[in-house]
Amino acid sequence: MKGVVLAAGKGTRLYPVTKVVPKPLLPIAGKITLAYAFDQLKDCGVREICVVVGENEPAMREALGDGHQFGIDLQFVRQTDPHGLAHAVGFAKDFVGSDDFVLYLGDAIYSRSFAEHVERFRASGCANLNLVKPVEDPRRFGVANVDGERIVKLVEKPQHPESNLVMAGMYVFGPQLWEVLPDLTPSLRGEYEITDAIQLLVDRGELVLAGVYTGEWFDTGTLDSFLETTRFLVQNRSLVGAGAQVHGEIGSGVVIGEGAELDCDSIEDAAVLPGSKIQVKGSIRHCILGGEVSSSAGLDGVIRYGNVQ
Repeated sequence: MKGVVLAAGKGTRLYPVTKVVPKPLLPIAGKITLAYAFDQLKDCGVREICVVVGENEPAMREALGDGHQFGIDLQFVRQTDPHGLAHAVGFAKDFVGSDDFVLYLGDAIYSRSFAEHVERFRASGCANLNLVKPVEDPRRFGVANVDGERIVKLVEKPQHPESNLVMAGMYVFGPQLWEVLPDLTPSLRGEYEITDAIQLLVDRGELVLAGVYTGEWFDTGTLDSFLETTRFLVQNRSLVGAGAQVHGEIGSGVVIGEGAELDCDSIEDAAVLPGSKIQVKGSIRHCILGGEVSSSAGLDGVIRYGNVQ
């Protein structure tokens, strides 16, 4: 079995930081975001992994290399002119060949292993197994309607959901996927949706299963979710990277990157990127930060990179 990680997005919700550091390389609790994906895949016995990249390709290749530092065999393919998740996964077809594969969204982080679900896929002989999670309000997600363990219908962002099980960003596919991708048509938002590809598998009589996931699941694509993920991973401790210099008190759940310099008096939810030089003396509230930052009361929301006064 192989792994495919989708990491071609521009990370626009975290601009301008992600104009300097690609979102999949942003450090969360001392590790780059993609390292969590690699750890999950290795836990499932998957070590041959392809990362689908976009305009971030040069930075991704330089940072990740051949994957040996993560204990994996890493390859890259480039998605040109992106048009959705199903479009992206099609670029990995030659890499996957006739093997089964785990498809992982590169900005997702999970609190628990999903190895049991991968094993269930292997044992069942199904064409596809999807990680799903029960949530209180499923209207913002792709929703899986089920009959027992089988997924019988997928509905994208329904106003009146028939199920509370939402698609949770990890999919296991057999080679049957390659047979349905050519028949996809763009959705109303102009993208080739992975949920539409899965629906085609269902419509053609393939066995498609739901794997109910009960751990925490984070999408790190916004400032709020990035900091929420950070707080969860550090468990309300502060985490200070090697060579960082901190003068004054910092709160719990704060992560200070390697080589960063802080002077402080107030900063709040934080996640200070490696190499940052920051003097505060009053406010800066929600944060990510980077480069040289100085403030005497102000900023409030804050996603930054570069010189700020």
